[in-house]
Amino acid sequence: MSETSVKTTLRDSAAMRWIALLLLALGMFCAYIFMDILSPIKDLMESTRGWDSKAFGTMEGAETFLNVFVFFLIFAGIILDKMGVRFTAVLSGAVMLLGGAIKYYAISESFMGSGLESWFTNNLNWHTGIGFIDDVLPFYHGMPASAKLAALGFMIFGCGCEMAGITVSRGIVKWFKGRETALAMGSEMALARLGVATCMIFSPYFAKLGGQINVSRSVAFGVVLLCIALIMFITYFFMDKKLDSQTGEAEEKDDPFKVSDIGKILSSLGFWLVALLCVLYYSAIFPFQKYAVNMLQCNLTLTEPAAGSFWAGEAVTIVQYIIMLMVAVCAFSSNFIKNNKGLKLGLMVAAIVALVIYCVMGFKRGTAETIFAVFPLLAVAITPILGNYVDHKGKAASMLLIGSILLVFCHLTFAFILPLFKGSAVGGTIVAYVTILVLGASFSLVPAALWPSVPKLVDEKIIGSAYALIFWIQNIGLWLFPILIGNVLTSTNAPGTPPDQLNYTWALVMLACLGVAAMLIGLYLKVVDRKKHLGLEEPNIAE
Repeated sequence: MSETSVKTTLRDSAAMRWIALLLLALGMFCAYIFMDILSPIKDLMESTRGWDSKAFGTMEGAETFLNVFVFFLIFAGIILDKMGVRFTAVLSGAVMLLGGAIKYYAISESFMGSGLESWFTNNLNWHTGIGFIDDVLPFYHGMPASAKLAALGFMIFGCGCEMAGITVSRGIVKWFKGRETALAMGSEMALARLGVATCMIFSPYFAKLGGQINVSRSVAFGVVLLCIALIMFITYFFMDKKLDSQTGEAEEKDDPFKVSDIGKILSSLGFWLVALLCVLYYSAIFPFQKYAVNMLQCNLTLTEPAAGSFWAGEAVTIVQYIIMLMVAVCAFSSNFIKNNKGLKLGLMVAAIVALVIYCVMGFKRGTAETIFAVFPLLAVAITPILGNYVDHKGKAASMLLIGSILLVFCHLTFAFILPLFKGSAVGGTIVAYVTILVLGASFSLVPAALWPSVPKLVDEKIIGSAYALIFWIQNIGLWLFPILIGNVLTSTNAPGTPPDQLNYTWALVMLACLGVAAMLIGLYLKVVDRKKHLGLEEPNIAE
C-alpha cells in the first residue's frame, strides 16, 4: 500500500496536527493572559479603585465560583461529550468574551458614579454571621462595587475558561491519540504559560501608558485578546469538521451521556489520587500567581530607574518582551531539532544568553512584574522535553512527585530566605530569579505528566467528563485559596499597612503545606500504580 493511500486524513499529517494544536494553544494563551490581567497591578487597584487584599482575593477567587457551586464544569463535560470538541470550543470562547467584557466595564471609568455602581454598593452585601463562611463568599458587606461587578464578570469568564481547558485537552487527545500525546499537551501548556509572562509585562505597561495610570486599559488589552481567542476556536471549528468528514466520525456521540458514567470515573482510585494531587498542586500555583508580584514588591529592594532614562521609558517594555520571545522560541525550538546537534546547541546557547539579558533588564527596570515574568520561561523550554519523555519513557507518577517536592522548596524559600535579602538589591533579585525559575520547572513536571495520564484511567467515551470532574475538583482550590490568601494577609498585617510592605510569610507557609500534601499523595500514587498496574509509569507510545 502506498504512503499516500495511508495518509488520508488531516490527523495523519504531522503539519495539520500541529496546526490544530497551535489554534487551540493560542486560544488558551489569550485566556491565560486575561486570567491574571490584574495580578501585576494589585497595588494600582488599591490606589485607584480602593481594593484591599481581601477585596482583591475575593474577586480573583470568584473566577471559579460558578464552576464549583453551580457545577458548571460538570455540565461542560457533559456538553463536551454530547456535542463534541469544536462546538464546545466556540461556546467557551464566546462565554469568556462575555465575562471579560463585563469585567472591563466594572473596572472602567464609565462604571464609576453610575447608577449601576450605586446598585452594587447597596446590594450583594452577603453576611451570614459565621466568620469562615463570610470570609469565602464571593461578595461581602463593604466590598467595593467595582470589585463586585468584576467578580460577576470573572465568574462568567471562569466558566468559559475552564470549559476551554477541558475542551483543549480532549481536542489534543482526539488529534494525537497513539502519537505524541504528552509532547502535544506539553507544547500546548508551554505556549499557554507564556501568556503569564505576557500578562506580567504588558498589564502594567498599558496601565501606566503615557505616564497616566488607567487600570481599565489593561483589562481592555485582555478583552481584545479574548476576541482573538474566539477567532482561533472558530478557525479550529472548520478544521475539526473537515477531519470528521474524512474519518466518517460524528461529533455527537451515539451513546447518550449517563449519570452512571460519572460513577465509573469516581470508582477509580487512580482517578481520585490524580484529582487530589491536581487540586493541591494547582492551589499552590495559580492563586500564588495572583499575589506573586505584590509579594516580590514587599520582599525585594527595588531601585527605580532615573526619570527620562531608557530603563524608565516605555520602549524598554517592548525590547524586553522581544528578548523574552527569543528565549521562548529558541528554547522551545531546540526540542524539535533531532539530526543537527550544532543547531540544537546553538539554539540552547542563544536561549541562555537571551535569558541572562532579560534578567539583567528586569533588574535594571526595578519592577517586580518583570522579575516574576521569568516564571514560565523555563517551563517553555523543558515542558516539551518532559512531554516527549513521558511519551517514550513514561515515569509520569515519578514526575508528579518531583514537581511537588520542588513546589515546597520554592514556597519555603519565598517565605523565609528571600526576606533575609531585604536591603540587598542584587542578592534578593538573584534569589528571586532562581526560585521563580525552579518553580517554573516544577510547573512543567506536574502538568506534563498529569494530563496525559487521565486517558489511562478512564474509558475513551467519558474522557471529557473525567477531565471535567478533575477540573471541578481543582476549581474548589482555585476558588478557595485566592480568598484565603487575601484573608491571611489581612489578618496577619496591621490595618493600613502599605501594599508594598505586607508580610507574606504565613500565606506562603500555607501554600507550602499544600505542596507537602501533594507530595504525600504522589508517593501513594506510585504505590497504587505499582500494585494496580495503572500504567502511569509506562510510556504513551509503544516502541
